[in-house]
Amino acid sequence: MTQDKIKQLVAMIGGFLGALLLALQGVGIQFTWFNQEAIDLWMQVLMTGIPLAFAFYGIWKNTFLVTKKARVQEDELKKQGLK
Repeated sequence: MTQDKIKQLVAMIGGFLGALLLALQGVGIQFTWFNQEAIDLWMQVLMTGIPLAFAFYGIWKNTFLVTKKARVQEDELKKQGLK
C-alpha cells in the first residue's frame, strides 16, 4: 500500500468521523470527548500507526525467525548456498 493510499484511507476514516459528529450534534447528542480536536488527534495517530503496522508486517513476513517452518526453509537455503 502506497503512502498516498494510506492518506486516502485515513482521510476517509476522518471524514466518516466528522460526518458522525455532525449527525450526532444534529439530533442533539453531544459527547464532550468526541469533538473535532479528538477526531484530528485520532487521524494523526492513524497517519503514523498504519504505515508503522505495514512496516512491522513486512519485517515479520520477510524474516526467517518467526515460525519453525521458516527456520527449516532458511536452513535448506543455506545448505543449497542460496543464502
